[in-house]
Amino acid sequence: MENMKARKQLTAMATVIGLLLLIFSAIAWAAERESATDEDYNIGKSDVLEINVWKEEGLTRMVNVRKDGKITLPLIDDVQAAGRTPMELKDEIQQEMSDYIESPSVTVIVQSQNSQQFYVIGEIANTGAYPLAKDLSVIQGIAQAGGFTEWADRDDILLLRKKEWGKMRINIDYYEIVSGESKDQNVMLQADDTIIVR
Repeated sequence: MENMKARKQLTAMATVIGLLLLIFSAIAWAAERESATDEDYNIGKSDVLEINVWKEEGLTRMVNVRKDGKITLPLIDDVQAAGRTPMELKDEIQQEMSDYIESPSVTVIVQSQNSQQFYVIGEIANTGAYPLAKDLSVIQGIAQAGGFTEWADRDDILLLRKKEWGKMRINIDYYEIVSGESKDQNVMLQADDTIIVR
């Protein structure tokens, strides 16, 4: 009887510690995301950009990066956006607009990073697709998706990663990560990774 009571207490304590770690990971992820600048971000297809042209309200707008990687703007038509940083795109737009406007001042803001996502499915609070921020680990990805359900098998998590030759399978044990036994399992996520919690 006492053994069962002790086991229940240990399980409850492990669950509380796990939840606290998930919360701290989510807070760290949010702080990381806020501190990350758009300057080193490569724009991708489906991203939403805000193009501001100073003192030219008619040219300021929100645009979606199309499947061909381009955006369309007044005066200059199509501009290649995918594969460039916001600063590189800004310079291109300013150069193109200088034929029509004297000394244009352009700002490019990435409003929505839809091109780089990861996916979380299975025994997780909120399954679905999530934007991939810089240096986001598996544990932070799970935290972003709301954490585990009570039925989740925390020692049997699978990460599927696309490679040129097919899908790479990475097995992850949550308990080994949080205990410090195997921190290297807390791999950094890449675009199109899928976390499967069984």
